[in-house]
Amino acid sequence: MYKEKIQEAVEQIFKHSACTISKCEFSEESGMLWCMIETPDSNLMIGREGETLRSLNHIVQKIVEKGLIEKEEKRPSIFIDINGYQKKRFENLKNIAHMMAERARYFKSNIEVDPMPAFERRIIHMFLEGHKDIKTESEGYGPTRRVVIKYVNND
Repeated sequence: MYKEKIQEAVEQIFKHSACTISKCEFSEESGMLWCMIETPDSNLMIGREGETLRSLNHIVQKIVEKGLIEKEEKRPSIFIDINGYQKKRFENLKNIAHMMAERARYFKSNIEVDPMPAFERRIIHMFLEGHKDIKTESEGYGPTRRVVIKYVNND
């Protein structure tokens, strides 16, 4: 159900933006539904530092949510990816989270990550949520909001 609704929404958005879709595939990974799109118009659809792509993700997420009959239905996190941009960014954020968590363990202190958008902070929180000796929190306001990775001594 999700896939059809996502594909329909993406096709409508691309049609109105005069961009073309070469390929559209779906994959599911640990509760995340990825919609991988290949297009020759990637610069237009990704935007500067992924801003347009984040907006596209938000719009598609809202369209899918609006179409749900039962609000309490468990739905996967939806990620629209254009020419592998999101996957690369996602992997980069996981590497940053891992490196900073190791640093927090080594120094047994709190480590602040550079400010980032909510979507990216969420990825770091999700990646580190299973670690027993690490806790994450977001601190700050607006464009200076960032993730703080905290070492928790479980002795």
